[in-house]
Amino acid sequence: MKLKQLLELVEGEIIISTDSNVEEIDIEKVAASDLMSDVLALSEPGSLLVTGLATPQCVRTAGVVGIPVVLIVRNREIMPETKKAAEMSGVVLCVTKKGMYEVCGLLYQAGLKPVYGQA
Repeated sequence: MKLKQLLELVEGEIIISTDSNVEEIDIEKVAASDLMSDVLALSEPGSLLVTGLATPQCVRTAGVVGIPVVLIVRNREIMPETKKAAEMSGVVLCVTKKGMYEVCGLLYQAGLKPVYGQA
């Protein structure tokens, strides 16, 4: 699914992006966690990270494992340090007002797969 479609589905928006063609990023798998240790252990490059954390650590963690897009749920206020980390790492930073449970349900219904648990 293209990022543009994904954001329409979850009523999200892009906050930080360094790529003009960002809406064409293809997302097939999703990781959802507020525990960055789980993200480090279980995520796959090219997946989407859904999190309630609005700290620079979530962006840095995404960058380390090769996650191109972070979607912050629950309409959290994004710290300036988080925005700067996204700009520096090239990670696309998005937000939605929806909660994590609803976002994950919508993405699963739309056919996106979890990063682990499926062959």
